[in-house]
Parts: sequence; structure tokens; C-alpha cells
Amino acid sequence: MDKKVPLHEWHVANGGKIVPFAGYLLPVQYQETGVIKEHLSVRNRAGIFDVSHMGEVIYEGKDALANIQKILTNDFSKMTVGQVRYSVMCNDDGGVVDDLLVYKQAEDKYLMIINAGNREKDIQWMKKHLFGDVTFEDRSEQIGQIALQGPESKEILEKLADPAMLPKKYYTFVEI
Repeated sequence: MDKKVPLHEWHVANGGKIVPFAGYLLPVQYQETGVIKEHLSVRNRAGIFDVSHMGEVIYEGKDALANIQKILTNDFSKMTVGQVRYSVMCNDDGGVVDDLLVYKQAEDKYLMIINAGNREKDIQWMKKHLFGDVTFEDRSEQIGQIALQGPESKEILEKLADPAMLPKKYYTFVEI
């Protein structure tokens, strides 16, 4: 049975065309606008997306960094708290398992955002390679995400939050 994202009822009430994807019922477009108009709106202005179906896992502990260094292709040793880094996760033969984003939340804590379609496979791969003093937690069912994209995104966010609290650079984040 497909799961519903936290905003499912809002999507339905507002004309979202709901389709199954990666075990969830997700809106792919809205009837009043259509997919091409929505695409152009995001490219020229901004658009909001419910990405609550994405996976979220946390590595925490003394060996959290060593664990992610082992399974991901980028070097995370010089990453500072508040940075985000894109990376590829490889299998033992160097082939790609998946791509993902890594958020450094603290010196010993990393949040990874993983693709919904590969979530179970990715989590099993990560768990299989855990070692040392690290905790691994799948928070996918407890976290909802909204993505705001497009050239007017910053202006929109500045109306909703204190501009001083917003990230200053690309691929950084702040926790409020």
C-alpha cells in the first residue's frame, strides 16, 4: 500500500494529480496549470515541491566521519558545520549505488538525504558497512521536506524568515 506524505490531503484538495512513486502517493502536477506551465514558472520565478518521500538517515558518533568517508566518494574531512555536499555512494567494485546529499550538523553528526526510489537498498548498504563508535538512524518516516526552487526563492524566503537566519551561500544550511 502506498504511503501518503504529510501534505497529501492539501495536494488532493488543490487539484494535484496524484500518482504512485517510490511507495508514496505524490502530486506530479496541478490541473489548473499543467506540467509545462509549472516547469516554466519554476525556471523563471519559483516553485514549491513536497519532497517528503525522500529518505533521511543520520550518522552520529566518534566514527561517523570515518563511516561516510568509507562509502562515499568525496572527502568530508574539511567540511564545516552548516555545509552540504553532494556525493556518490559506491559499491565494493567502484560502481554507483546511488547519489545523495550530506549535511554536516555537528562535528560528529551527519544527515544524509537519499533518493526515495532507492531508499531501502541504500539504507541496507549503509547498515552493512557500519563500523566503530557510530549510531545510524533512519528518520525517513519522521521528516517531511518542502523544497523551494527558482530564481525568486531567496526573495520569498526573506518574507517568511529573518534574512539574517538564512544561509548565505549555496550548499549551506542553518537550523532554526
